[in-house]
Amino acid sequence: MRKPFIAGNWKMNMTHLEAVNFMQDLEYKYKNKNNCEVAVCPPATALKSVKTIIDSDNLEVKLGAQNMYYESRGAFTGEISPEMLKALGVEYVIIGHSERRQYFGETNKGVSRKVNAAFNTDLKPIMCIGESLKIRESGKAEEFVMDQLKECLVGIDEEDIVDLTIAYEPIWAIGTGRTATSEDANDMCLAIRRKIEEIYNKKISEIIRIQYGGSVKPFNISELMNMSDIDGALVGGASLEVDDFIAIINYQDSSDT
Repeated sequence: MRKPFIAGNWKMNMTHLEAVNFMQDLEYKYKNKNNCEVAVCPPATALKSVKTIIDSDNLEVKLGAQNMYYESRGAFTGEISPEMLKALGVEYVIIGHSERRQYFGETNKGVSRKVNAAFNTDLKPIMCIGESLKIRESGKAEEFVMDQLKECLVGIDEEDIVDLTIAYEPIWAIGTGRTATSEDANDMCLAIRRKIEEIYNKKISEIIRIQYGGSVKPFNISELMNMSDIDGALVGGASLEVDDFIAIINYQDSSDT
């Protein structure tokens, strides 16, 4: 059985001091009634501070980063290498988020290189894929997402992919307040799982975790998590509020929130 995985993507929010305050509040209020795996992904400037609190308080939360480059070192001003993240105690790294694709021109080929580099450094990627509203309305959403998936998985072998988390994030639902219906989200996650089986095998398709991302809130998380092929959530804005994030982690108690 796949263990649910809830990850908070803080995006470009919180100074390291604000991150410290958040984590202290989280530690004080933390409950995990569903025994989920939980991760927080702060900005790079706060990674060390967040890791210090996780370790000092023995908080059962994993540390994730929001991005990385695929080279180990070199003249790449402003970039962060996988080895740098690993040295800070980072376990997960978000790769290919739609905002990286939209604002910074990331391509499927670049995402594939980053995913491979993450595995080569024993980091666990959270690889994002998803369609725009225009593509959704054209009726070609599944075709588009499957092509994305296939291109992003180039060079990833069976041994590594079991540690990959795929985050399906319909771009039109991110930060808009709009959410794909739980059925629509599950249908796409099921299609992703079937494509994984086609590329690799059935055993791997049954192991790999697929998150949903796109305006996940305490009031809709329970319905999403009760779908057959949604194994977790990549949470944006709601992960910036401690009470909301805890409610999402405890999604079985969140249906009436």
